[in-house]
Amino acid sequence: MGFGKPEENLDIFKSLRQFLPVLLAVGLLFGCAKKPMDAMVAESSEAEVPTDAVPLEPEVKAEPDVKGDQLTTTEQAVLNSRFGLLFDLEAHENQDVEIYFNYFTHKARKTMERWLERSQPYLPYVRRVFTKYGLPQDLVLLPFTESGYNVRAYSWAGAGGMWQFMRGTGSLYGLKSDWWIDERRDPFKSTDAAARHLRDLYDKFGDWYLALAAYNAGEGKIARALQQAGCNDFFELTKKNTQLSRRARLRTETKHYVPKFIAISKIFQNLDTLGFEPVSWDMGLEVVSVKVPGGTDLLALARSGGMTWNDFHDLNPAFRRQVSPPNMEATAYLPTDRADKMMAYLANPGSRPYAGYARHRVRSGESWWSISRRYGVPVAVLKKVNDQRSNTLHPGEYVMVPGNGSSDSVPAADFAKAGSSAKTRAIAAQRGNYVVRDGDTLWNISQRFGTTVSTIKKANGLRSSALKAGQKLYIPNNSDVATKQAAKDAQATKSQMVRYKVRSGDNLTSIARKFGVSVQDLQRWNALSSRSTIYAGQRLKVYVQ
Repeated sequence: MGFGKPEENLDIFKSLRQFLPVLLAVGLLFGCAKKPMDAMVAESSEAEVPTDAVPLEPEVKAEPDVKGDQLTTTEQAVLNSRFGLLFDLEAHENQDVEIYFNYFTHKARKTMERWLERSQPYLPYVRRVFTKYGLPQDLVLLPFTESGYNVRAYSWAGAGGMWQFMRGTGSLYGLKSDWWIDERRDPFKSTDAAARHLRDLYDKFGDWYLALAAYNAGEGKIARALQQAGCNDFFELTKKNTQLSRRARLRTETKHYVPKFIAISKIFQNLDTLGFEPVSWDMGLEVVSVKVPGGTDLLALARSGGMTWNDFHDLNPAFRRQVSPPNMEATAYLPTDRADKMMAYLANPGSRPYAGYARHRVRSGESWWSISRRYGVPVAVLKKVNDQRSNTLHPGEYVMVPGNGSSDSVPAADFAKAGSSAKTRAIAAQRGNYVVRDGDTLWNISQRFGTTVSTIKKANGLRSSALKAGQKLYIPNNSDVATKQAAKDAQATKSQMVRYKVRSGDNLTSIARKFGVSVQDLQRWNALSSRSTIYAGQRLKVYVQ
C-alpha cells in the first residue's frame, strides 16, 4: 500500500491513534509489543524489585492523545506564562507542552490530584535539600515527572523510588540496593543523592533542560546525541533527532520528558487558578533518624513503639525485609512521639529479638533449595542467617527465615521454639541477659525466671542440660526481669556467699531478717518458689555484703 499526500497521511495517522491502546494490548497478548517507557510494573525478580513494589499509575503516559479538551481562557493564560526555568519557546515546543498541560488538567486530573496529595509529606524536605545545594526550586517538582512522588515505584527497567534511580547510578551516589534493603526508596537519602546528581549533570552540560534529559536518558546518551547533532540545545536536539544514528537517537520518552516537566511546573505554580487544591507545606514528616545495627529485628522495633509493621514501613520503605541487613549499619526513621521507647528497645540487649523471623521445621526430603522456593528467600541468605555452610539438613531441625516485610503476620514467636541451630546459639550468646554462675542448673534458672527448662534450651540452641560458669543465656519473654536480676546477680557475685544450715523452727522470713536480705533473693539464689518448703539441716546459699 502506497502513501498519499502528506496531509492525507497526517489524517490517517490521527485516525489510527485512537486505536493505539487496542493495538498495544493485542501486541502484548501475543508477546510482540514492547512496554512503553513510562509503564511501571511490579517485577518479581529478587535482585531488583521487592514484593511490595508499587507500579506507577497507568494514566501516566509517554505520549497522551494530541486531541484533548479545549483549554479555557484562564488555562491558556497559565500555559502562556513565563517563569522559573522557562525561556521563550517556539510554536512546536509550545505544542508539546500544551499536550501534557491539557492532559494533566483534564483527562488525568484525578491522577494529578493524587500526586499532589502524596507529595505533601516530602515536599518540605526536598525543598530544603535543593536549597542547600543551590538548585532551582522548580526541580522539587521532578518526582512528579518521574514517579508521581511514589517512594515505592519501580519501572519496567528496574529504576526505583520517587527519584527513579537505576541501581548503578544510585550506587554511585551512595544508595545501597540488595535483597535486604533498597535505599533508592529512602525518601531522605535518595533526595540528597538526586540533588547531587542533578548538580553534576548541570555542571557537565551547562543547561538545565539538557541536565533533565540526561537525568532521564543517561549522561552518555545525551553527550553522544549532542556531539552527533552538532548542537548544544535540547529542543534543537529533538528537531534533529531523526537525523541521528540509531544508537544516538533519543527515545520518545526522553523527547517528551522536558515538555512534560514544564507542563507540570506550570500547573503546580498555578494550582489555585486552575482549580486544584493547594498543597500544604506544613505536612512534612516529623521523624528521628537513628542507626540500627546489622540484623536488627525491625518488626520488634516497630512493636516497641506501639506501631504496626505497615505504619513503620510507611516511614521506612527502604527496608525490604522485617530484619535489617546483617552486615551493615542501616538508617531507620522513627516518629518523634514514639522515638524514646523505640530507642530504648535498640539500647536494650535483652530485647525480644525474633519477631521479624519465622521458623520452619525441616521435614523429610526438604532441602535448602525447597525452603528457599517456599519462602522466596535465596539459599545464600538462608545459610547466612542460620550460620550454616553445610548443604545437608536433618528432619526435625529448625531453620530461621527472615520476614519479608509484607505484613504483621510473621510470628512474633519467641524463638524459644526455634530449635537447636548454631545460629540460635550465636544469637543467644549476643543477646544473653543472664550469666551462669557456679552451681546453676537449667531447673533453678527456669524457676527463677518463671519459664521452663525446655524453653531455655530451645531459645539457646542447647542439646544438653550441662552449663558452665560464665556462660551467657538468653531468657525469653522476661527480658526486663532478666536484665534486672542479672544486675542483682552481678552485684551478688561481688558479695560473700555463705551456706546457712537451716535449724528447727527456721523459715525464709526469719533467715532473711537474720542476714538483712529479702525473701525473694533467698528464693532466687536457691531456686525456691513461693510453694517450696525448707527443712532442718538443709543448706541455703546466702550472699552477704
